[in-house]
Amino acid sequence: MAELEGLEFGKSDFVLLDEVTMEQFMENLKLRFGKGRIYTYIGEVVVSVNPYRQMDIYGKDSIEAYRGRELHENPPHLYAVSDAAYKDMKRRAKDTCIVISGESGAGKTEASKYIMQYIAAITDPSQRTEVESVKNVLLKSNCVLEAFGNAKTNRNDNSSRFGKYMDINFNFNGDPTGGHINNYLLEKSRVVQHHQGERNFHSFYQLLYGGSNVMLESLHLQNNPALYVYTREGAAASTSYKDRSNHKAVMSALEVIGFSTEEINSVYQVLASILLLGNIEFERNGESVQIIGLEAVTHIAELTATDPESICKSLLYRTVATGGGDVIKKGHTKEDAWFGRDAFAKALYERLFGWIVSRINSIIEVKDYNPLLHGKNTVIGVLDIYGFEIFDNNSFEQFCINYCNEKLQQLFIELILLQEQREYQREGITWQHIDYFNNNIIVDLMEQPHKGIISILDEACLTVGRVTDTVCLESMNTKLSQHPHYTSRKLNPTDKSMDFQKHFRVRHYAGDVTYSVEGFLDKNKDLLFQDFKRLMYNSANPVLKDMWPDGKLSITEVTKRPLTAASLFKNSIVALVDKLGCKEPYYVRCIKPNEMKSSVLFDDARCQHQVAYLGLLENVMVRRAGFAYRQPYARFLQRYKMTCEYTWPNHLMASDRDAVEAIVNQHGFQDDVAYGLTKLFVRAPQCLFTLEQERADLIPILVLFLQKVWRGALARRRCRRMRAAFAIMGFYKLYKVKSHFWAVAASFANVRTMADYGRNVEWPRPPAVLFRFHHITKTLHRRWWARQVVKNIPPSDMLEVRAKVAALTVLIGKRKDWGPSRAWERDYLSNVRDYPESSSSFIRMSKDLKNKDEYSQVLFSCLCRKIQQKHRSRPAGHRQVRLQVGAKETVQGPEEVSLRLYYGDKRDCGD
Repeated sequence: MAELEGLEFGKSDFVLLDEVTMEQFMENLKLRFGKGRIYTYIGEVVVSVNPYRQMDIYGKDSIEAYRGRELHENPPHLYAVSDAAYKDMKRRAKDTCIVISGESGAGKTEASKYIMQYIAAITDPSQRTEVESVKNVLLKSNCVLEAFGNAKTNRNDNSSRFGKYMDINFNFNGDPTGGHINNYLLEKSRVVQHHQGERNFHSFYQLLYGGSNVMLESLHLQNNPALYVYTREGAAASTSYKDRSNHKAVMSALEVIGFSTEEINSVYQVLASILLLGNIEFERNGESVQIIGLEAVTHIAELTATDPESICKSLLYRTVATGGGDVIKKGHTKEDAWFGRDAFAKALYERLFGWIVSRINSIIEVKDYNPLLHGKNTVIGVLDIYGFEIFDNNSFEQFCINYCNEKLQQLFIELILLQEQREYQREGITWQHIDYFNNNIIVDLMEQPHKGIISILDEACLTVGRVTDTVCLESMNTKLSQHPHYTSRKLNPTDKSMDFQKHFRVRHYAGDVTYSVEGFLDKNKDLLFQDFKRLMYNSANPVLKDMWPDGKLSITEVTKRPLTAASLFKNSIVALVDKLGCKEPYYVRCIKPNEMKSSVLFDDARCQHQVAYLGLLENVMVRRAGFAYRQPYARFLQRYKMTCEYTWPNHLMASDRDAVEAIVNQHGFQDDVAYGLTKLFVRAPQCLFTLEQERADLIPILVLFLQKVWRGALARRRCRRMRAAFAIMGFYKLYKVKSHFWAVAASFANVRTMADYGRNVEWPRPPAVLFRFHHITKTLHRRWWARQVVKNIPPSDMLEVRAKVAALTVLIGKRKDWGPSRAWERDYLSNVRDYPESSSSFIRMSKDLKNKDEYSQVLFSCLCRKIQQKHRSRPAGHRQVRLQVGAKETVQGPEEVSLRLYYGDKRDCGD
């Protein structure tokens, strides 16, 4: 059971439905689609619904989430089944395969690409060059095969018009070492004709829209699909911008894979030849037929490296060998010429596609692998095959496709039953017979020798004479009239949904399909005149010559009729089924939700039809017939142990099986389960839902408990960290304090012997906690320094020092420019800053005085105010100037020369 998804998303495994009915199946499928859950399990089968939008579930995070996990450990996903197939292959050294099926537009191609991307992402972690090269080729081959094998249809813009089976080889380490691709039933009729609103194969439009002007000119083409008969109908449905980008991607992919420049040129030369071939027209000329205009023939001859005359002869004549060994030329009618031209175009494209596949195989196939040296070589196969097709008009192609699905459905049921039986045997559970619809009767109707429809078709094609489709239908009516799954209008005249001599109906397991026999024989014969084969084999282009090896035989050597298209297809499907039968299968069933390509619309009737023909309900019934749910003991215990008091949080029993048994017995489910060797088998899904509901009720309680415990753990851890941080901070602070003390002691160790007693010693910067202590220490040092200075002053000078200190004490803070903080400048009157008004006149006067008295310098000058005897002051502006003349000092200005303190009006000076 997939975990991590709530019940609001529905049942993640259809096996767990309350009742296995179509109504409940569709209700669950619709609910999950509406909730954006496009994947759902049926046991180990993945049901995928095309979302028609980009979904963020395929990135690197998703890949890592599913890498190495068990299938039901995460929500349903393609990655889960891919990882299960890879692990199974690696652990058991057994080949596995992933079968992807569904109708056109259901998402098969995208699913196969995501599976390939996942396998490439989880392998080769060491990024070895040779392994990375193989992975690149495998991934790029998808791009090339899509271009040449896919087309836009009314149901799907990128519909695969062929079946593809890819084997990926792995070495004993689980790294990809090579691969091989098989293709089945390419819809080559699309080359010459397709329905309204559809397109030819992508490759034609990519060439016409994406090819450079030089390239198109060399191929004699123009970038307009409407100019060519084979692409004209699809020109209106083209998206040129997308075709241009895709063409570049295809060209790059061809180079990465290993195609040479000559091979790439040859590929596009064949495409151009097909387009030009479609424009050739014929007209009657009496009893013969001739080609209208030979320009296209000339261009085709140049592109295919053949002779124009040989091309004309191949288109207009047929070489026939008579019974006597003579060779004659038989002219075509106009209708035969048209038929031959289209048959040649279809054969050219089919051979081109087959050659591309074989060329990729030659590059990626494992070469020189020695099991003794390299270990066992294992394989994962990926099958992208068409699902049942039921149209308004069903022809030969639908018959072959539906036959293929009948064979695969037969294998699917057998392998599912076989897997169930093997698992029961491994676990020691008694196997019970399961009733299911066996479609062997339908397969025999289609392929039984001498009695089946394919045999009747082949017999009609081999009959000499003019055998028509109607004659073939009559033969089927005769031989199959008693078959319960075959009918026609002749056998059931009251059924007016069929026409006489035109329709027959097969009752497939997926529903009744009415086929029109028109064109059955021509398509089964797949007639191509031998002249075209010899023409291409004789080409000077080695690539073209390699595509047509059967053209080597001359007309007289070709005696054996080739197998019909139906027989070839039957043989290839039988071989495919045999190949899948020997591998461990995994299935992806794709469903198309609506015809409008809408991401929100869910067409119930459309989806129910697909569920029916894919046999999904039968698959659920087979899975549910025994035990609906099985899980290893350890995983079951891990999920549900909280529902039992004896197993929560951990059990003390002898084994996990005993613990699981305790859970089952406590809930009273012992009659609905069986105990295997390693797994518990649960018969009724209701038992599981009861456990799930109880688990859902307990989870909030457990979450609260876990939150409480976790919050407590976080709080305790935070507390321990805080305590540790505070302890570290305490030790660090102590270290910083001690470091500061050591630094101060080292700096002031010798201050007693210094001349300035450490006055100019730089103090170390203290830590924040010691700022106050630092201030006090500096104050103590200044006082000690002052004490040391005062001790050296003679006693006779102490009165004068005391007077100065007293003056300093009185005037400090009142005269900011007085005191020890002011620098001695001597000649104040010459300073413009101090005396801006009188400095210029004083400078002029001092120069005159210098010329007169020849003094050497001004020792002191300032403005002063003189106090007279009666305590009157003289007007401001008087100057006192002390000059030095030679060795003498003279005073100009005031009469008193004795030691006196003068007060000026702007500045004060002490002497």
